[in-house]
Amino acid sequence: MRWVCLFLGTLLFCACGDAHNITKILNGIPDCSEFNKYLTQTKLADEINSRTTITVLVLNNAAMADITSKNLGLAAIKNILSLHVLLDYFDGQKLHDINNGSALSTTLYQTTGNAEGNSGFLNITDIKGGKVGFGAVTPGSKSKLDSTFVKSLKEVPYNISVLEISKAIMPSDLAAPAPSANLNITELLEKAGCKIFVQLITSTGVLKTYEDAFVNGFTLFAPTDEAFSATVMAKLKKLSSAQQIYVLEYHALPQYSPMGTLKTSSGPVSTLATSGAAKYALSISSSGNVVTLSSGLTKSTVTNTLDDDEPIALYTINKLLMPTEIFGVAPAPAPTPDLTPSSNPTPAEAPAPEAIPPSAPSPSPVLSSPPAPPTGVPAVAPAVMGPASAKSSTGFAPPRISLGLGFMASLALACSAILL
Repeated sequence: MRWVCLFLGTLLFCACGDAHNITKILNGIPDCSEFNKYLTQTKLADEINSRTTITVLVLNNAAMADITSKNLGLAAIKNILSLHVLLDYFDGQKLHDINNGSALSTTLYQTTGNAEGNSGFLNITDIKGGKVGFGAVTPGSKSKLDSTFVKSLKEVPYNISVLEISKAIMPSDLAAPAPSANLNITELLEKAGCKIFVQLITSTGVLKTYEDAFVNGFTLFAPTDEAFSATVMAKLKKLSSAQQIYVLEYHALPQYSPMGTLKTSSGPVSTLATSGAAKYALSISSSGNVVTLSSGLTKSTVTNTLDDDEPIALYTINKLLMPTEIFGVAPAPAPTPDLTPSSNPTPAEAPAPEAIPPSAPSPSPVLSSPPAPPTGVPAVAPAVMGPASAKSSTGFAPPRISLGLGFMASLALACSAILL
């Protein structure tokens, strides 16, 4: 039994040792922050972390511009980055030791079912001069090696290898930009009863900020006209132009979040207003089919879905969200009174003594001393008791009186007997 436990413990240790986190790895490489951001937004980071043997071909921020500048939807960007994830382990040494100088590797794109034919495979070729090239498989023609190996960023043998390459690799069946990227959201919002919100985002220029965010994934929570009460409008008018912009940007997320994602979300998320030290985080929670948004100062409920087509999701909410960075911190709740009974009540809490009615007679005090002797003493008492009476205490006077009366009674009976 001891050996079985030891064996299982070894397996657990090995399993824990094999775990990796691509987000954490790339967090330490600032020049790859864009690539890392899109791995998170497309959920590819979770897929990479779930694999035990993987190779990630990473692009630096300059190389990522080849993808972000094409006005592609988040779904298309996900397909491109999936082609950069190999389901095999390749480190710098193995790249140069490929049999026959060339190999085909299966990518994450091939496993999604979105790839046409063999377009989800990647050609890896050891080029003369010590270079290694990468290219997408093009059905019916020779693969073009668009990118080359730059350097190794992280290697955990036979678990994960993170390699930097020079240029993005585009799938041969790359889809056209998502049609929803050209969606007219103002028309949808006005029809849904959000005319005041449309006026605000239009007059402040925030609408353009929204439209620029479409390509990378976008979620909007638009308050209906009923949310703009006289009190709310008065508060908005007191804000500066910059603060009003922050409030409107606070109602949007820089990512695509369908209803299914919102219902499983818990905790704070970044908004378009989030930048550096300005957190402007929005908390999302759900109970059943009800999704609630909280700024820490105000709470609002999602009331309707206007559009949910990747990469854009539009919702209406019943209240304006007020970030604490602008409107202040919510007041602390009043302290709950302590209802625990006290063992030592204060004088104010002590019950008042029961008053004695005026008509009731005053109680007589109880005396513990013996009653006083009678004032009158029979004249014969000194003759009966003799001189001992002067030495006795007052407390024994009654027994002496009783003794004298008894003697006189006996004397009277004796006289009566003689006369008879």
